[in-house]
Amino acid sequence: MKGIILAGGLGTRLYPITLGISKHLLPIYNKPMIYYPLVTLMQAGIRDIALITTPEDYPLFNKILGDGQQWGINIQYLIQPNPEGIAQAFIIAKDFLQNDKCCLILGDNIFFGEGLEQQMIQAQEAPGATIFAYHVSDPERYGVIFLDDNKVPLYIKEKPANPNSSLAITGLYFYDNDVISFAENLKPSARGELEITDINNIYLKAKRLNVNIFGRGIAWLDTGTHQSLLEASQFVHALETRQGVKICAPEETAWQKGWITDDQLIQQSKYFDKSDYGPYLRSLIKQDR
Repeated sequence: MKGIILAGGLGTRLYPITLGISKHLLPIYNKPMIYYPLVTLMQAGIRDIALITTPEDYPLFNKILGDGQQWGINIQYLIQPNPEGIAQAFIIAKDFLQNDKCCLILGDNIFFGEGLEQQMIQAQEAPGATIFAYHVSDPERYGVIFLDDNKVPLYIKEKPANPNSSLAITGLYFYDNDVISFAENLKPSARGELEITDINNIYLKAKRLNVNIFGRGIAWLDTGTHQSLLEASQFVHALETRQGVKICAPEETAWQKGWITDDQLIQQSKYFDKSDYGPYLRSLIKQDR
């Protein structure tokens, strides 16, 4: 299983704050936004990751993340010259994926909660494709899945004007290797994009689509607007302050999984000594002992 983080685009919904920087590098409270989807893949045990970004933003991502070796993972960078839809990610990453399954996560999505890791592991083992749905108050902003009375998926519609379903498809997707050929044979939608909804509907029609609905124990935040960006920072701040933990710190996840040693964690923590991030990383070892 390989991972893809889609972190391209222009971030026009967040103008003017994204005029000079990728939205995926904006802060969510005390960490860059890109840390959150990266750690989600790490929590799923995925260590081979491709980050898709723009030619202009690539140097900054590389400066912040490097090749991932410091966290026991491998990060490769792929370029998306023009944003032409989420499904374009599979075409860009074709050589990276080769014959492997993949997990695609959108670079502006945050997932957190009890049981998330187990659900992602199950999705890796399931045949076909697995997507995750979440009840929202504004489904018209998303791809929406419609279920029958027995909760069997009927169809998915992208940004419906008058949806009678509140189940939005989140930006976390698991696919077998057929997704590459499906993406290559897609036709652009009316808005000129290769739609991820079309990919999901192909799997659905072939009865190869698994739909998991996130319950109340898992939070999903889409940080694509000014309001949701603020709400995400407030959410992370509240949890970290109340619980005394850091959400989505890659060093912590790598250490917990045994991908880096105690000594490596201590060494990396020294880089952050002038903030509370460094002392927090060292405190993990003390708590463990």
